[in-house]
Amino acid sequence: MSLLWGPGRPVEWGCAMKTPRGGAGRRRFRRALLSGMSAAALLLAGCSAGDEDGRGEGEKAAGDTTCDGRIEGTAHITMWFHAGQSGEQSTLRGQVEEFNKAQRQVRVELVTLPEQRPYTELVLSAAASGDLPDLLDFDGPNLYSYAWSGKLRPIDSCVPAKVRDDLLPSIREQGTYDRRLWGVGTFDSGLGLYVRPSVLREAGVRIPEGIEDAWTADELTDILRELRAEGYEAPLDLNFHDSKLADEWNTYAFAPAVWSAGGDLIDPEEFRTADGFLNGPKTVGALTTMQSWVEEGYVDRGKDESAFVKGRSPISWMGHWKYVEYSEAHRGDIVLVPLPDFGTGTVTGMGSWQWGIPSGAADGDAVWRFLEYLLQPEQVLRMSEANGAIPATERAVKRSAPYDEDGPERLFIEQLRGVARPRPQTPAYPAVTQAFARAVAEVVFAGAPAKKTLDQAVEDIDKDLAAHDGYPQSEP
Repeated sequence: MSLLWGPGRPVEWGCAMKTPRGGAGRRRFRRALLSGMSAAALLLAGCSAGDEDGRGEGEKAAGDTTCDGRIEGTAHITMWFHAGQSGEQSTLRGQVEEFNKAQRQVRVELVTLPEQRPYTELVLSAAASGDLPDLLDFDGPNLYSYAWSGKLRPIDSCVPAKVRDDLLPSIREQGTYDRRLWGVGTFDSGLGLYVRPSVLREAGVRIPEGIEDAWTADELTDILRELRAEGYEAPLDLNFHDSKLADEWNTYAFAPAVWSAGGDLIDPEEFRTADGFLNGPKTVGALTTMQSWVEEGYVDRGKDESAFVKGRSPISWMGHWKYVEYSEAHRGDIVLVPLPDFGTGTVTGMGSWQWGIPSGAADGDAVWRFLEYLLQPEQVLRMSEANGAIPATERAVKRSAPYDEDGPERLFIEQLRGVARPRPQTPAYPAVTQAFARAVAEVVFAGAPAKKTLDQAVEDIDKDLAAHDGYPQSEP
């Protein structure tokens, strides 16, 4: 197992407090690093040490009162943050410093840690040894596994109704599991097709005006054929460089095609099986259509990630984080349009990093005091301007020019309010995403037979479900 850090991936310490709790935070961090990297298996199992029924402390956590409205004395809290964009890190570091200077009742210590798999492994390893911090950030879909297995405490008692109502519906939806709120984020995400209108108009191609006007998948196939005739050998950028790898990008980016076709990754009501959903005819059809784009050579296979920027492809299937780079590369010649409609209407992905309170002895009110500060409109905008993400609250959106009624990124807001879907909200998500991401890489980008490959993915997911008795939720 590789170490949790590597070249260019330093472990950073920001705003470290010279307090007794600060020392405890450092000791926790060191213990977590030393506790072993079998944690990847824990994530797929979706459980930690606990009861015979596999629920661990999940049911107990669901009944906790995380906040009681009181903070005793001066509370010291330690928070962990994944090592994301440098802009995110510096912004959060500044927010922590300013929060600590503005009041004396809550003191925050920030630790930034490696991102993606190493970060997740560290979280699970720390959970197994009882070394989680007081405030944790995590990729949104992991919430359901963490909540089910008792790694998080519900935060319903912490979040006032006016704050909850201010959150975008997608943020509330992503943070909810088993009828409880477990996490909140300060930004969300979005997908779309970036297009160059000058190229499309030259080819006589219509440009969709909104989510009700998306191209159909068949229409997009015809458009790709027309663009090739116009001289663009590979007119569609599907992020081939990353998509041929079986990682989270594949689930985030291409599950919307399956949903749009009327298929799914797992039974969306009971989450008890993937059979008939992931390997059903609608899912098979969606991935086969995308496979045909690759096989016909319409998809750029460049070894870099610059097909759109360098002008090789005038259409790019990509997320919100590319807007600035793309608009700078083609000034005045970039428009966002919805993902194609595979049969039931356009669908987009959603979800990003969230904050939650791990199970343990943390003062929930002290933690919420800081989270409430991060959710103030000016702080939400401060972070979204640093990382290019979508502001998580309605008040912040109203103050953000890119997302107002005539803003260039308005489509992302319209999608989050209408056609966005969270990734499957089940503790089995780690198994689901691993199986689906691998299937996409094999079917779409390597040409494997769709039905046979998806049958294997179903077998892998259902095996995980059976091992955990379907991940039963608590009683109503």
